[in-house]
Amino acid sequence: MSLTGALSSAISALSAQSQSLSMISDNIANSDTTGYKTTSAMFDAMVTASSNTTSYASGGVTVSGRANITQQGLLAATSNATDVAIQGSGFFVVTSAASGGTVSYSRNGAFTTDNAGYLENNGSYLEGWRTDADGNVVGNESASNLEAINTQVASTSGSATTKTTIAANLPSDAATGDTYTSSMTVYDSLGAANSMQVTWAKTGTNTWSASFANPTSSSDTTTATGTASGTIDITFNSDGSLASTSPDPATVSITGWTDGAADSTITMALGTVGKTDGLTQYASGETTPTVNVTSIDSDGLSYGKLSSISIGKDGIVDATYSNGQTIAIYKIAVATFADPTGLSASSDGLYSATVTSGNAALQASGENGAGTIYGSELESSTTDTSSQFSSMISAQQAYSAASQVISTVNKMYDTLISAMR
Repeated sequence: MSLTGALSSAISALSAQSQSLSMISDNIANSDTTGYKTTSAMFDAMVTASSNTTSYASGGVTVSGRANITQQGLLAATSNATDVAIQGSGFFVVTSAASGGTVSYSRNGAFTTDNAGYLENNGSYLEGWRTDADGNVVGNESASNLEAINTQVASTSGSATTKTTIAANLPSDAATGDTYTSSMTVYDSLGAANSMQVTWAKTGTNTWSASFANPTSSSDTTTATGTASGTIDITFNSDGSLASTSPDPATVSITGWTDGAADSTITMALGTVGKTDGLTQYASGETTPTVNVTSIDSDGLSYGKLSSISIGKDGIVDATYSNGQTIAIYKIAVATFADPTGLSASSDGLYSATVTSGNAALQASGENGAGTIYGSELESSTTDTSSQFSSMISAQQAYSAASQVISTVNKMYDTLISAMR
């Protein structure tokens, strides 16, 4: 039985070392694979129950692969704005189709935009939560609210003017009843630029009023594009600083935009009461007094087309437009597991949840133990080729030694048979 046991042990060693070499080969082959996690050979002794103090029955060895799924790879900067990597725990949530596909998990963040605008990697679509322009998730951060990230969800941009800041000097040496005009640019909710005339009228000592004409198209100043309403009464202190505005806050409303835009309400920031950081009233020192406008700044943006997509550190997908506006459109989800080593691995760096791993818990970047998402970076393979070569040499030597055991057992069998003859 001893020779048979020795032969059995040697054969198990050959099998185990060949499997170990297969794992090493896979690791080396994927040394440049983004997000790849190495597999380590774990050897376990097999012991027979028949062994005792006077006799020994060899058992052999068995091997199993341990996927080092939780091992962190180095992050490397890239020139692709849609590349992403996770520093810490967690996985990207991906699906096999833009809608209704099989859910998987991955650390490979080499995503690109396909011809339909979706972020995908080898047919796996990146999932995230839709956000408003400020990056706040619309709804809740749940699995049911996840969707494939479509960069063309807001392919154009344009925003209405909501605030206009004016700095100007209204001449104190103007006569009561004198009027002056200036103009300001306002954008409607569709991003169309319009010109609106402001009429400044002196109504008494240290008092003025501002009224607003109907806006007109910037390209055709003869045709009204909406109906403006609102008059602002302005009072100054005797030192030329702003005393008050009525109403407070001062606003102007525009209704009935001819292009179908939503009604607008614009807050007029005319300065701080008691200060000279907005409207002032000083003598012009001119024969014919005039209103001296220092600046008129309005928010709002003209129509713009999507020009680029980028991903920030917090996992926010930002869209930038030709008008210079950048808004958030999605937040990338990070999936964490109670036992990530229990995930089932498949090709293309994908993992599936199992009973051992537990269900995915979805988190935002850097929250509740989830790793932090970095844009324009990729996670490198965890393969260390030098250590793999060392393991390969060990496997080769063990394999050769086991084969020598088989050769020796063969010779001992020949000796035994010859003795019997």
